[in-house]
Amino acid sequence: MNKLTKIGATALAGALVSVSAHAADWSLSGSAGFELQSTSKNGEATWYQYDSVKVTSSGTTDSGINVSVMYEIDDDTSTSSKAYDDKYISFGTDALGTITFHGHGGSSVMGQFDDRTPTAYEEVWDIGSGADTAKIGGRSGDSLFTYDSPTIAGATFKAAYQSKDSTTTGLSQDQGDYLDWGFTFSPEMVDGLTVYYAQAELEKTTTGTNNVDQHTIGFTYAYGPVTIGYQESEADATTSTDDDKSESMSIAYAVNDDLTISYGEREFDEDTTQDGATSGTQKDSGWAISYTMGGASVAVQQNTHDNVNGVKATDEESYLLAVNFAF
Repeated sequence: MNKLTKIGATALAGALVSVSAHAADWSLSGSAGFELQSTSKNGEATWYQYDSVKVTSSGTTDSGINVSVMYEIDDDTSTSSKAYDDKYISFGTDALGTITFHGHGGSSVMGQFDDRTPTAYEEVWDIGSGADTAKIGGRSGDSLFTYDSPTIAGATFKAAYQSKDSTTTGLSQDQGDYLDWGFTFSPEMVDGLTVYYAQAELEKTTTGTNNVDQHTIGFTYAYGPVTIGYQESEADATTSTDDDKSESMSIAYAVNDDLTISYGEREFDEDTTQDGATSGTQKDSGWAISYTMGGASVAVQQNTHDNVNGVKATDEESYLLAVNFAF
């Protein structure tokens, strides 16, 4: 996901406390806010509060290995008994890259690349109560390993692995181990251009009779205050009636350091959706505005969704208003 001025908890969290213990730096950061979301599907507008407190630590061992750990205390989880939301531990070196184990909240390479077109806040498909399930994004979830290589001549390699016994999100019939990989490339001879690619294979049944090969490719190009992006994704299943395709494009304009405006469109074409819905083409479009004032931020977004989940004449209009404070 490529957010130019993302005003969520991660991007705006500010350091509260920093101490040192055993050659490691510890920090505490937090954010809180409230948001209004509405979709025409249920005809209701819902207000809710979100908040996050993150404890992070990093240090270097005597042998030169960089180690980091993060725990997020966040009520944004379906299981209230969990003490933490996102959490991870990472280790690596500048020369060999970094391996991260995500105990919770990890995202695979396909998950990170599901839509990298520029936006001031969320993707054009992300607010709708049903529209956000139609995407090609691999598999993510708990107990996920990721690898990020050093950047060499503008190129960075990424990979992710998750065992079949891990708690997963995504395809309801997903089975087996999961592995994906991808890369980003920002050539020095073309300032502002970034090209990216990723692919994965999902085993949908224990017999392997309906595996799905996923891949995505796209680019973003920034020229002055304007950034444009284009992306194509495809899921090819052993059963041909389960093939999906998507095409996304967007443009974002940074009016100044604080204000960003974006507009985007996407088409998601599914022969038979991953959830068994009727075939069709879902069409999403929307605009977003975000404004940051120091530690306070405001975002407004409106999206339109036609043929949600491939069901013809099932349309939605969704919008949100988000206010966030970092401290």
